[in-house]
Amino acid sequence: MSDIAVARDGAIVTLAIARPARRNALTWEMYDALDAALAQAEADETVRVVVVRGTDAAFSAGNDLEDFLLRPPSGHDAPVFRFLERVAGAAKPLVAAVNGPAVGIGTTLLLHCDLVFAGEGARFALPFVKLGLVPEFASSYLLPLVAGMSRARELLLLGEPFDARAAFEAGIVTRVVPDAEVQARAAEAAARLAALPPEAVRATKALLRAPHRDAVARQLRAEGDVFREMLARPEAREHLAAFLAKRAK
Repeated sequence: MSDIAVARDGAIVTLAIARPARRNALTWEMYDALDAALAQAEADETVRVVVVRGTDAAFSAGNDLEDFLLRPPSGHDAPVFRFLERVAGAAKPLVAAVNGPAVGIGTTLLLHCDLVFAGEGARFALPFVKLGLVPEFASSYLLPLVAGMSRARELLLLGEPFDARAAFEAGIVTRVVPDAEVQARAAEAAARLAALPPEAVRATKALLRAPHRDAVARQLRAEGDVFREMLARPEAREHLAAFLAKRAK
C-alpha cells in the first residue's frame, strides 16, 4: 500500500499521509507522490478543495532523517522542494487536519494551509536548529508574520515542543477541537468551502496571499539554499546521526 493515499469525494481531494509505523515521516518517494497528487488536483477544474491529513495518531514526524541522510536534496528540483513550491503556489484552498505529532515540515506546512484543525492532543515542534539545520518552507518569513517576531524567535531558535493551544495562539492553527472530532471538522470545513463560488474562493485566496507571494517565494528559495549547505556540513550530519542513535535505543 502506498504511504500517500489519495481519495476523491465530489469536489474535495484528500491527501492522507499513511505511514503509521514511522509516525508518517516523509521520504523522497512520499514527497514525489504528494507533489504529483497536488499538481493533479490543481489542474482539475472540478476539484475545489484539497485536504491534507495524517492518521489519527500522527500528522507527520517530519522528514525521515535516515532517508534524508542517504538521499539529501541536491537542488530545487528535488521532490521535497518541488512539493514545497507546489504548496506555496496552490491556487485552491488547503485544509489541514492534525492529530498527534506535527514536527518540522509537519508544522511549517500548516503555515501555507488556509484552514487548520488540530486536536487537543496535537504536539508541534520546529527542531531545525537542534539538528544543525535551518528552518524551511519560508517559515522564517511566515512565522514572524503570524506569531510575531518575539514568539517566532523562541519557536525557531530553541526548537522546543509546544501544544495545540500554543499553536493556536501563535496563529498556526485555526481551531483546536477534541481529538476525535478533528477529521470530521476538517471535512465539514472543506465541504463548506467546496459549496462556495469557486472563482470567488480562489480570487480571495490570491488576494490574501498577494502582498507576501514574492517574499515567500524568495525566502523559500533562500532557506533551501542554506538548508542544503548546512545539511552537507559535519555539524548537521553529527547531530542527525546522534538523534537517530538516541531514537534507536
